[in-house]
Amino acid sequence: MMSTPLKYLAIALGVATLLSTGTTTATASPVARLQRDTDAIHALGISGVQARVIAPDGRQSVATSGTARLDTGRPVAADGYFRMASTAKTLVATVVLQLEAEGRLSLHDTVDHWLPGVVRGNGNDGRRITVRQLLQHTSGIHDDLPGYTTPEEYYRQRHDVYGPGQLVARAMAHAPDFPPGKGWAYSNTGYVLLALIIQKATGHPAHQEIEDRVLRPLGLDRTRWLGASPALPRPHAQAYQYFGPGSRVDVTDQIPVDPENLSWATTTRDENRLLRALLAGRLLPARQLAEMKRTVPVNAEVQQLWPGGRYGLGLVERPLSCGGSYWGHEGGDGGYITLNGVTDDGRRSAVVSMSEARGDTPDHILAQENAASTLIDQALCDGRTTNVSA
Repeated sequence: MMSTPLKYLAIALGVATLLSTGTTTATASPVARLQRDTDAIHALGISGVQARVIAPDGRQSVATSGTARLDTGRPVAADGYFRMASTAKTLVATVVLQLEAEGRLSLHDTVDHWLPGVVRGNGNDGRRITVRQLLQHTSGIHDDLPGYTTPEEYYRQRHDVYGPGQLVARAMAHAPDFPPGKGWAYSNTGYVLLALIIQKATGHPAHQEIEDRVLRPLGLDRTRWLGASPALPRPHAQAYQYFGPGSRVDVTDQIPVDPENLSWATTTRDENRLLRALLAGRLLPARQLAEMKRTVPVNAEVQQLWPGGRYGLGLVERPLSCGGSYWGHEGGDGGYITLNGVTDDGRRSAVVSMSEARGDTPDHILAQENAASTLIDQALCDGRTTNVSA
């Protein structure tokens, strides 16, 4: 795993396929560009890549490149499963905002209101931190989720299971990064607390509320909570990670350190449909969607990955090269790195999932991030007047 926050944000044989629902001349150039951008990611040394774009008229273009297994050369499935990782923060935030719309909680509620005494010690004070600040990573709570930096640590720790109390306790062993509301720093621990608040407000685990309120109404039957299972549904590409130069390890078999929030499997089809529904207003009333889209700048470290990026409530805003901006939420864990995006009106969306994390050097992390960001930008700008050459 890459170190927090890059771990959760970011981060062979050449076999390429191309599919498209619709073969008109008007879509030929975008389809070819999608394949080109997918191949460019594979050319960096990423073992497997799959990408899907849904146009405003509903036509879907899919490109794959590389191989699903290095030992067999099996091709990448066009709609294979992968770990959703931190993209699930958008699911958590959506449920919190639905509860706010129902009057069951307030974004101004303090953590202590719902979880008395849980956030305490070393300068941490749940009486001063709000639900909004947890959602927006402005709480100041230091992030200290377990991880591994060597193959030996991976094999030793990959099946360890942590409860939310253990994860919060790790964070409370540190002083806050800044006073509540006075900065921005990515905090997975904040979403551990949000899952506990959802359970306190509803009486049900957060994953159950996500299934009942988001997945089932949208028919997202290929997004599944895995709990403490280390296995993914089939088909899926094997996930690989570099721990150092020449140290490539198959890290598919593992349990995410935060099963409630991070143990989701999904597909490019379902992620596209989720983002389109959210931005089209199908999951939240207009006021709550507007709150979700109220953003603050991310910090300097994350700006390297998301130039011009701003964070709302479980949703990231990034600029488009053709003007305007798009919305999404990257996910990266256990070798799977996924970037996604949807236009402001919810009509054009794109998802690219990579089954290898080039996390051995900062340059490799950034190159992988930039190549995937370029694919998303080009896919969302197709069909619009651009300020750059095609």
